[in-house]
Amino acid sequence: MPVAATVGSTHRPLRDVVATEMRRLILDGTLRPGERLIEDRLAEQLGVSRNPVREAIRVLEGEGFLDVAARRGSFVATLSAKQAADLFEIRLALEPLGARLAAREESPARIARMKEILTRAQTDPEHSDLDTLAELHTELHSLIFEMTGNTYLTAMAIPMVKRGQWLLRQSAPLRTPDAWSEHHGLIAAIELGDPDLAEVLARHHVLSVRSTTRVAPPPATD
Repeated sequence: MPVAATVGSTHRPLRDVVATEMRRLILDGTLRPGERLIEDRLAEQLGVSRNPVREAIRVLEGEGFLDVAARRGSFVATLSAKQAADLFEIRLALEPLGARLAAREESPARIARMKEILTRAQTDPEHSDLDTLAELHTELHSLIFEMTGNTYLTAMAIPMVKRGQWLLRQSAPLRTPDAWSEHHGLIAAIELGDPDLAEVLARHHVLSVRSTTRVAPPPATD
């Protein structure tokens, strides 16, 4: 179904709907690292005009999914082992801070949604769609940052979380219930208002994910 057909039900700007779909195409490998984007082709594929595609390209460039070069066009970014290591360094700085600040705030609605995500993710994950699991993981961590109420932190962290989804789809065991279990303690610490514990558990989580994540080798070129 063209993405334009879903706009009325989501009440989201068309640019954001297109960016979400393009991000999904990158994450699932339909758009491969290094591939040049053809705006007309994408617009036809997604059932929209070129303008929202161009706006979505700017969004995804800001998130690190695309490289845009003057007079050369837009290309799907590559994620090297060095870039993955750099991403985890940033996660180790921002996620413990986010958890600490979130634990100082009260947001029952966000806490409830996090618990719903865990329940859904741990219900037969072995047979769940990997795109859905990755989206749930991204939403969960985004909710923690949103709960802080710190707009500067959120502006930096949400693109990082979305870029991290690329790594999650490559190798993290999202279809394994244990991959989600440590989130229970993190959410409980935030709900209890224990900043110290929340910070420690968030750091442990990032380190745990880093130890199980491997960057896939770049695709072979013809």
